[in-house]
Amino acid sequence: MIEGLGRYGVSLAVGDDLEAHADVVERLGYSAIWVAGGQLQTLEPLLRILRATTRVAVVPGIIPLDVHRPAAIAELYAEAERIAPGRLVVGLGNQAGGMAALRSALDELDPAVPRERRLLAALGPRKLDLARDRSGGAVTLLVNPAYTTWARERLGGGATLVADQLVVLDEDADAARAAAREPLRFLTTVPGYAAAFSRMGFADAEIRDLSDGLVDAAVAWGGVDRVVARLREQEAAGADHVVIAPLGGPGEQKTLERLAAPLMS
Repeated sequence: MIEGLGRYGVSLAVGDDLEAHADVVERLGYSAIWVAGGQLQTLEPLLRILRATTRVAVVPGIIPLDVHRPAAIAELYAEAERIAPGRLVVGLGNQAGGMAALRSALDELDPAVPRERRLLAALGPRKLDLARDRSGGAVTLLVNPAYTTWARERLGGGATLVADQLVVLDEDADAARAAAREPLRFLTTVPGYAAAFSRMGFADAEIRDLSDGLVDAAVAWGGVDRVVARLREQEAAGADHVVIAPLGGPGEQKTLERLAAPLMS
């Protein structure tokens, strides 16, 4: 089980204003800041956030192991413990090499990055089992609450389950779905995500064509009340921590500001 994540985290874009945005997020009351792995050409943004904040957990979601080797991740964790003890949680995943490569990387990280301070990206049963056995928990993405319930059951009660939830704060269905489809056009071509959509009951044609039903399952969109209801559904389904990843709508910071009041109450 991962300690210190709290209930709601947010995903931030890396840019020159990263520190300023991180400070705003912390003041809004969110408990964790996440950075998507595709933005981590270096690991320095994670240290930038730690230096700019005093309370929030900082989590890469995820560090791709085919880009950053275990030795570099161990160095990152050691530096984070020096400047902000107990606030970095190491999210891990791999895009190449399969399960054997992932197990080997975990072996290399022991004991430099303790099991209880790391999470694995996991959607399928084998990776959820590995997350349970070799880390403090699992991170899912693009799943509906029913899938979260299944993942919770597979993971068991002793590990942390994180649901990374894409969000579009826009009540116009056409505009919201259009914003949602932008990242989904690529993500649905990734085998792991396509397999998860199949487990959710979507046919190959629905996945290929990005049907309205698939978009609605993967992305929370609508007004504040509707989006907050979806986030709380993920909690009720078994997620210990929910990450809000804004897309489209009024923009990253405005979305987080508008969602903060009802979520923190």
